[in-house]
Amino acid sequence: MEKPSFYERRDMQNRVKTGKYLDNLPEFCYDFFVGVENNTSSLTRYNYAMDFAVFFDYLSEFVFKKPPENITTADLDTLKSRHIEQFLSYIALYEKDGKTYRNSEKGKARKLASLRSLFKYLFNHDLISSNIASKIETPKLHNKEIIRLEQNEVSALMNAVENPTEFTQKQISYNKNTFERDNAIITLFLGTGIRISELVGLNVESFDFNQNAFIVTRKGGNQSMLYFSNEVAMALKTWLEKRATLELDKDEKAMFISLQNKRISVRAVENLVKKFARIASPLKKISPHKLRSTYGTNLYRETKDIYIVADVLGHKDVNTTKKHYAAINEDMRKSVADKVKLRGD
Repeated sequence: MEKPSFYERRDMQNRVKTGKYLDNLPEFCYDFFVGVENNTSSLTRYNYAMDFAVFFDYLSEFVFKKPPENITTADLDTLKSRHIEQFLSYIALYEKDGKTYRNSEKGKARKLASLRSLFKYLFNHDLISSNIASKIETPKLHNKEIIRLEQNEVSALMNAVENPTEFTQKQISYNKNTFERDNAIITLFLGTGIRISELVGLNVESFDFNQNAFIVTRKGGNQSMLYFSNEVAMALKTWLEKRATLELDKDEKAMFISLQNKRISVRAVENLVKKFARIASPLKKISPHKLRSTYGTNLYRETKDIYIVADVLGHKDVNTTKKHYAAINEDMRKSVADKVKLRGD
């Protein structure tokens, strides 16, 4: 029998983790998850479950004084908007099981969005008499500085992969076994802007070198065909030559392989990117997502077409794409700095 794909295994893992949370949530939450299953991904439902666990733990301890699983829809009907506002204030900084947790505006906004989905479902199914969550304003999100690599830093990153002079002797020895793979991964990130989960999920059969194209599975399970340059193709082919020398299971289809000869993990990819980025740009915290921002910025600079960038990056909302090239506003401001003359020539 054929092994489950990367995405099938990830879906199963999310379902199992969601189920563990459901054991300690009110019974009506189960109805909610069944109701939204056809319109949400397993990852979205897992995030819902985590957010609900925090909310009902709060209600259990500070409002209803009974176990979370015993809270009923009748209990929810006694809540006022202020209870949710107090919950959002509470999760800014709280302790549980000896651990301290923090939520920024972004974390609060996500948990409020989860509660809105739950209360909307319960209200639409006549399980509660009012939707108090809909009355709460979303926390104001402050724009963060968009971190991406400049062209000289991109070159420095590529040089760090090829010649890691700042590595220890042990790291250099390790790098000799992974150079072709690491170079292909960094090059693919910088040359296509794909997400880390999309890269980890790639199979060898996803690629067509006759067209310099590959199939990528986007968020939500949709597939898209993307194209890459000859420079990317060369790095990928070099890695495939090395991959062919590895002793892999005959049914291992993963494009990128760990030292254990299995599909590389998301964590391993994050670590290798950070490892080389620390050499190339020590003052910036560079992650795979920052490489995606780098690609989005560079693509916009070349095309000046936000809709092309949105399509290539797989964004459904062009406003999301703007985050990847907002730093260009600085370039534009610099370009007009000397246009207004205070004195005549």
